[in-house]
Amino acid sequence: MHFITGKHLPRRASKFLFAPEATGAGFTIVPDSPLSTIEAYRDAMTIVSNTDCRNAEAMTLPEIGGDHFRSSAVFLTQSHPKQTQGSDLWAGTSLDQIYAKKYGQATPMPSMQFCIENLDQAGGCTYNYSCAYTDSISWASPNEPLPMIRDPRIAFDMLFGAGATAQDRAERRETRKSVLDWITGEVERTRRQLGASDRRRLDRYLDNVREIERRIQAVEAQNRSGEARALPDAPAGVPDSFSEHIRLLFDLQVLALETDMTRIISFKTGRDAQNRVFPESGSNQPFHPASHHGNREERIMEFNKICKYRMSQLAYFLEKMKTTHVEEGTLLDKTLVIWGSPMADPNIHNHRRCPLVLLGFGDSTGEFSFTAPAATTVA
Repeated sequence: MHFITGKHLPRRASKFLFAPEATGAGFTIVPDSPLSTIEAYRDAMTIVSNTDCRNAEAMTLPEIGGDHFRSSAVFLTQSHPKQTQGSDLWAGTSLDQIYAKKYGQATPMPSMQFCIENLDQAGGCTYNYSCAYTDSISWASPNEPLPMIRDPRIAFDMLFGAGATAQDRAERRETRKSVLDWITGEVERTRRQLGASDRRRLDRYLDNVREIERRIQAVEAQNRSGEARALPDAPAGVPDSFSEHIRLLFDLQVLALETDMTRIISFKTGRDAQNRVFPESGSNQPFHPASHHGNREERIMEFNKICKYRMSQLAYFLEKMKTTHVEEGTLLDKTLVIWGSPMADPNIHNHRRCPLVLLGFGDSTGEFSFTAPAATTVA
């Protein structure tokens, strides 16, 4: 199962920018819709309409205005977070972790959690909410938010790192040796035991691991070169380009699912109230200010450029899943991707009729699951 969330998708009912005009299988996706970027996977798509996220709403006077600082914690828990900046956090157990407890215990990692934006805001955020509510969409229990992985290097070492300790792995990287160089003998012994088709699958998998490792090394070298960065506070392994970053993390997730290292992944692709600019979208407006469009059509369509660009990244992941073959089909056949947002109309912080899309053909066995909750792709 794969849960993906995003923020502030423009709804513009008269233009059907998200929810199609017709219900049922015969719906039409208009060209301006962010969903048009994944229409090639329409046969694997189910759009769920009229989905509310009411526990993200203010329920007492002191909570009014704090939507951005509690909504991420609501997406997968559907629980109303306790307003606190202390250690007495309270939200709910998230859907991905409920699933992990049932289906994830047979894998090396019961679940994995990823994110794109920074998570280094310790202590309290705004409106008397702990930053833990903003930082995570996965909750192991009502008072236990799970950390999310932003740095592709950390994710790569978790999945493939050779060396017993962090120091061992760092020393290996300093030698410029690939992680695959450490297991050459084991690989050759395995290849000799496989048939021709399985050898091809193994070789393709190893090529993918080596290519991802090469890309991470290139990013680290560039970011340590001394040149000015667009994200100066980000770790060296984090690309400045949103597209490059999200695709690296998508590639790592595909490899994790393909090898059954995990069956449940959550991916937070955005952060509430972020002011990041996405030049590749064709808009130079910061994300959060653009989302407060004042209900003016030209500003809605400007914000829609950003949303359309961000959702277009999902097509890359879906294609990888569709072309990755496992037993009895592809990863897309075996996976359910849940993509959505706990916020509907960002202009007024409305949580009614939130966007929600299901993708893939995942069966009930829980064989592969990918999660991307409340601040992910739609953010």
